[in-house]
Order: sequence, then structure tokens, then C-alpha cells
Amino acid sequence: MAISLHTAFVGSCRQILTGLDGLVSKAETHVRDNDLDDGELLQAKLADDMWDLPWHVRACWMHSAYALRQAAGGEFTPDFTELPMDWGAMQAMITDAQDTLGQVSEGELAQLAGRNVKFVLGGKPRFEGPAEEFLMSFNLPNFYFHATTFYDILRMKGVSLGKRDYLGALRLSQIEG
Repeated sequence: MAISLHTAFVGSCRQILTGLDGLVSKAETHVRDNDLDDGELLQAKLADDMWDLPWHVRACWMHSAYALRQAAGGEFTPDFTELPMDWGAMQAMITDAQDTLGQVSEGELAQLAGRNVKFVLGGKPRFEGPAEEFLMSFNLPNFYFHATTFYDILRMKGVSLGKRDYLGALRLSQIEG
């Protein structure tokens, strides 16, 4: 059985974005229930040379919905101009990504296959390849890295989370038993 680019990329991103939305809610509840300042979590990072929480949400948006829009134009240039600086802005960015991904049809995504996409940073092309390889070997791993790092920061800061929180809504049937 062949798997479509739509199922592999869009389906996977939407699943983890559902989990990410729940992580944001749990983080906000943790701050409120423990009488913490929002900045204690929003400014947290795993290491001094890594990004804090808002950057990771932006990166998840960028490597999912934004990546599809950019790939359609043949060039991907990272955009970090608008960071979601509070819980509501993070959830709005996740919702935007979900809405964008939800509007992409199998056929639209299949039409990207074979089209070349250039990665441009600082005005200079850095690498290029077929859209399906660009999405699956560059964007999807980056997407997972930033979603996982978001989860890890929250765990490090004491937010009660488990793997199921990260996974979001599985695309499987429930067995009664």
C-alpha cells in the first residue's frame, strides 16, 4: 500500500498540532494553578543557546502550514517576524496552521510532487530539491524537533504531561473491550 504525501505530511502535522494545542492549554493551567508568572514558562529554554517556547510554536507553524504555502511558490524562506508571545497567540498560531492544513486537498499536494523548492536564507539559496523531499526530509523533521522541544521544556518546568499529551488525536479506530 502506497501512502500519499498528504497523509504523510498533512496528517502527521495535524495530529501533532492537536497535541501542541493541548500542551499550550496545560502550560497555561499549570501557571495559573501554581501562581506562577507566565514568563517563567514562556521564557524557558532547554539550553542557553536554544529558543524559548514562543519560538517553537512559530517553528511548528512555519514547518507545517507556512512550508506548504512556500513550497507551492518554489521557494522557502524562514519567517520569524511574528512570535506568539502569550498563550492565546500560541493557540491562534496553532489554529491557523490547522486551518491551513485542513484546506489542502490530496490533489493539490500531489501536484507539488516533482516541483523544485529552494531553501533561501539571508537572501542566498542554500539547498533545493523536489517538494515532496523538501517537506518530508527538511520540514517534517524540523516540525517534530520543535514540537518535541516545546514538550520537553514544559516537562522540565514541572508541567504534568505524558506521551499521550504530545501525540494528540491518533488517526486510529478505538477498539471497545
